Amino acid sequence: MLRVLVPVDGSENSIRAVDHVLKKAAWYKEPLEIHLLNVQHPLHGEVRMFLDAEQIRTFHHDEGTKALESARKVLDGAGIPYIVHIGVGNPAEVIVQYAKEKGCDQIVMSARGLGSVAALLMGSVATKVIHLSEVPVLLVK
Repeated sequence: MLRVLVPVDGSENSIRAVDHVLKKAAWYKEPLEIHLLNVQHPLHGEVRMFLDAEQIRTFHHDEGTKALESARKVLDGAGIPYIVHIGVGNPAEVIVQYAKEKGCDQIVMSARGLGSVAALLMGSVATKVIHLSEVPVLLVK
């Protein structure tokens, strides 16, 4: 079984990556095990002073679930099984770590997501994933 990680941030671009995996699934000799991953940024500073650990965990879960909703609808509509995970941390680092832990064979992600302004200042998540990943990364425009 070929494990494919598809990071999803809820943007239209990330849904294009899911669509691409579906359209190209027949290209692979083995069946696909699709992993959808959403990475939430950690809450910092004063916000953490007013929330307990359970409230923060619930917030990240709820926001991650919202971001994954469209991708899940696409895969559910196609009758394709998938595994969902919501991580918290630096997106590129969490994506690469998840791929390593789950033994993913490929990462398929959009070249651009929701963070276009941040990407201009810090470099894109996709660029960082390419540099950090030990498995092939396919970028979808």
